[in-house]
Formats: sequence, C-alpha cells, structure tokens
Amino acid sequence: MSTFTVGLLSPGDMGHVVGQVAIASGARVITCLNGRSERTRKLAEIAGIEDVPTYSDLVREASLVICILVPAAAESVAARVADALKETDEQIVYTDCNAIAPATTVCIGKIIENAGSVFVDAGIIGGPPRQPGGTRFYCSGPDTSVFEKLNDYGLDARKVGDEIGQASGLKMCYAAQTKGTTALQTELLIAARRMGLYEGLIAEWEMSQQDRLAGMERGLPGMPTKAKRWIGEMEEIAKTFGDLGLTPKIYEGAADMYRLVSETPLADEAPETRDRSRTLAQVIDIFSEQSKSK
Repeated sequence: MSTFTVGLLSPGDMGHVVGQVAIASGARVITCLNGRSERTRKLAEIAGIEDVPTYSDLVREASLVICILVPAAAESVAARVADALKETDEQIVYTDCNAIAPATTVCIGKIIENAGSVFVDAGIIGGPPRQPGGTRFYCSGPDTSVFEKLNDYGLDARKVGDEIGQASGLKMCYAAQTKGTTALQTELLIAARRMGLYEGLIAEWEMSQQDRLAGMERGLPGMPTKAKRWIGEMEEIAKTFGDLGLTPKIYEGAADMYRLVSETPLADEAPETRDRSRTLAQVIDIFSEQSKSK
C-alpha cells in the first residue's frame, strides 16, 4: 500500500502537532517553508515534517493538502496553491481548516475548484491534538472522503454536512463562545482594575463564581501569545453573524480587545517560552496600562 502523503500549510502552533500525530500513525507529511519564520522551521523539524522546495513540489507529492494558518492568510495561500495546480496540472484534495466565515470559505473553495481540484471545508475545535480525543476536525462538502482518511492516522475527522461553509459556520459559533468570552472577561477585568475594583470583584467571584474564576486564572495569562491571530478570527465571526442579518458589533468589539492585547509586550512572547509564573492580576495590570494610551 502506498504511503498517504499530506501537505501541511503551515506547521505552526497547531499545524506542527497535527503533522506530528499523522506521522506517528504512518503518514508522510510535507510542507513548503519558503518565507516562513525560523520558529516555524524549528517546529516543522521537531515534528518530523519534510520541507519541499516549492508549492509545485507540494501538490505533486501530496494527495491531501491541509491549510492551517491565520485567517488573513487563508485566501492568498489558496491562490498560491491554485497557481501550482495549474502549473503542474495536478489534482489534489485541498482542505481549509482556518477560522474563517462561511462566505470566505466559499470564495476560497472556488479558487481551488477553478484549478480543477476538490475542496473540503473544515474547522478545528480544541487545542493542538497532543492527547487523543481532545481535538476534532469537523468537515463539510460534497466529497470529504480523502480528508476523512485522517481518522486512520491518529486524528478525529467528523463530517457535519454536504455544503461548503457548514464546517466553518460550526467553528465560528464555537469560537464565538470560547474566544468571545475570553475577550469579554478581559475587558471587564481591565474596567474593574481601572476603577479600583479588581480585588473586590475577585473576592466576589471567589464566593460565587469559583469555577469561572479558576478558568480565567488558567487561561488568560497565556492568551496574549495568541491575540494577534485572534483579531482576524473575531473579525470573521463578526462577518459570519453580519451576513445572517445579526449584529456584528459584539465581535468587532472582541477584535478590538485582542488588538489592544496585541499591542502589549506580552503578545511578542512565544507560547513555549512565555513566563508561566505570570498571574492573572499581573497580565490585567499590563492590559490596563495599555488601555490608558487609547
């Protein structure tokens, strides 16, 4: 039986773990690191992901290409892959796993389909799949069979429908609750600090909202390393809801909160090297000072 070869764009925080899991289960995973950062190159090396020289080489060797990037890069990368497909006359299955609005996904799907290949819509729910059962890859589209082969390679792919945009929509609704709530918590904690009420609010939560407070203490100190890419995700959620005739303003505001956080020095830290002893109170102090410059 021939080796199942997956092209991965790009092996960042999520992508390199996805590749590592697939490799451990017998797949070959390749990427093209042209123009990528030294950190991304290092993550690819750690995961055992092979680097190929060009996108043309990628589409020649892979039967499935998975795109996991920041939302803002999704369309341009799809266009580069489409150019490579036209140049080589190859046919692949291209899966966009980015946190983007259904309408954005449909546009990307047309780019790939116009290049003669199959497009699959997907959304990732959960963190990097370091432990079995913690991360799901929801997919949709007329033909998701090749993408669903990932179930044989240590990953959890689940079809949610036959239409492009359904998997993206599920991801948007889920992230609206998780990352949207984080933005809300960040804003209200900054407000409490600015009004001199932070300690009083924490004391009340210790009596009435212990589980929620514990979640903030675990999650918020590590959030700044992700804030830059979450700006675009909130903007895509706003677009999703706006396209349905609902208000986009809640998630436009969430994007503003992540934009504020992204302007602090904490956002320049790498997830693997950030100061893990930094407390919730300490990060809110930094956010609060940044908000005063607005």
